[in-house]
Amino acid sequence: MADNQLFTLKIITPDRVFYEGEASMVEFNTTEGEIGVYKMHVPTTVIVSPGVLTITEAEGQKHAALHAGFVEILPEKVTILAEIIEWPEEIDLDRADRAKERAEERLRSKTPETDILRAETALQRALARIHVLK
Repeated sequence: MADNQLFTLKIITPDRVFYEGEASMVEFNTTEGEIGVYKMHVPTTVIVSPGVLTITEAEGQKHAALHAGFVEILPEKVTILAEIIEWPEEIDLDRADRAKERAEERLRSKTPETDILRAETALQRALARIHVLK
């Protein structure tokens, strides 16, 4: 892949620099839907929705579970400020399965005390973790 197709991608969490490198594309979910970003993308800022983040590098693809944050997109650089993001090896599948089951049960029960938005977000996060591992 020609270097002229690559842009700088930096992913930062409150605890660490999660990723810093050159990518030809990055894909993730936003509050407006799925997005794929290439070099020279129109400058914009978006809000992350839970889902799978895919980084396409010269060597191949990397996947992570991205849960929340903001993204600044510039023509030659993308910066993701993530509240939570996890590589596959950082995810506990049993825990993710249990979280999925709890969220689904809360959504099925729909008691007056149920926070539907919170349960839906928990379900999306659990599904992202499970999907990254499979």
